[in-house]
Amino acid sequence: MGRVQMRIRSAMRRFTLLGLLSALLVAALPLHAADSPQPSLLVFAASSLTDVLNELGTAYTRDTGQPVRFSYAASSALAKQIEASAKADVFFSADTEWMDYLQARNLIDKATRKDLIGNRLVLVAPADSKVQLKIAPNFPLAATLGKGRLATGDPDSVPVGRYARSALTSLGVWNDVAERLVRAENVRSALSFIARGEAPLGIVYETDALVDKKVRVVDVFPASSHLPIIYPVAATSGARDGAARFVSYLHGEGASVTFRKYGFAVLP
Repeated sequence: MGRVQMRIRSAMRRFTLLGLLSALLVAALPLHAADSPQPSLLVFAASSLTDVLNELGTAYTRDTGQPVRFSYAASSALAKQIEASAKADVFFSADTEWMDYLQARNLIDKATRKDLIGNRLVLVAPADSKVQLKIAPNFPLAATLGKGRLATGDPDSVPVGRYARSALTSLGVWNDVAERLVRAENVRSALSFIARGEAPLGIVYETDALVDKKVRVVDVFPASSHLPIIYPVAATSGARDGAARFVSYLHGEGASVTFRKYGFAVLP
């Protein structure tokens, strides 16, 4: 019986030592190994940013481990959703007006706001169209449309439509086509009307035209014909952890290279 008791005591000592070693190993692990997973970020972004942000979101998650989800629509629709308490962490607008709208209501973190990239306004046609048209004051836009209609965003709310109305007004041809618009809910929707041949001409951003091989650029609107096309970005006032980091990531040189690849101008 004495030998049996000695063996039991020896085994118990070994188990106790193993337990102490396990506790020490757990204590020595990096803190992040025991942390809970990072919350997924939800980014509300203008439709024209779809392709570039999908790529940047993948890169950001790879670099930081934090997942990013995107909701794309017209900036106006997204701003209204945030105003109605949508749980977005970041807002990336296609114009400054809708960012100003949210800032005036204290719905963004002003410290994170930055005018990040720019774009150009272009007149596009289906890729197989033979239309040739030079944009200039009083250019024959209505005559070139024939019986067709001009596709662009709704000028009453969608940024690309606002820019289009401003440009056509300054060039003296707005009244000729104002009643002949396809008022799309966002720029990608407008682009699809042209790509499918349902509209002979449309006005979209240059970056959208570059990603769709079913359309071609007829001409670029003079920069002087409309306000600068500026995309501001900011974390929302109720953002989850990581939102400001994602916004800073978009400022980085790696992101700038990606923006330029998709045709955006990176602002100083």
